[in-house]
Amino acid sequence: MTEILQVNPFSKTSTANISRTEDIKLAAEKLEATFLAEMLKAAGFGEQENSFSGGSGEDQFASFHRQVIADQIAAAGGVGLTEHIMRALMETENGA
Repeated sequence: MTEILQVNPFSKTSTANISRTEDIKLAAEKLEATFLAEMLKAAGFGEQENSFSGGSGEDQFASFHRQVIADQIAAAGGVGLTEHIMRALMETENGA
């Protein structure tokens, strides 16, 4: 007979902790990328006001462009927010 192994997602096993840490890092990186996208928007990144601009079509897709740029910045190390967000999330999770 095959036994079923019960896995507690809140257990302190090293595999679960590694997976949870990776999940937290991914969430923190996404949050930093979203923040950076908003900062790029506030800075006017992607806006063109000349005769060669794409008009309303360009305006509609500018947010996608900013988000991709922000994702790349965050993946390359960002501005250091990911580590701070990770620490805050881990402290909240651990009840510290």
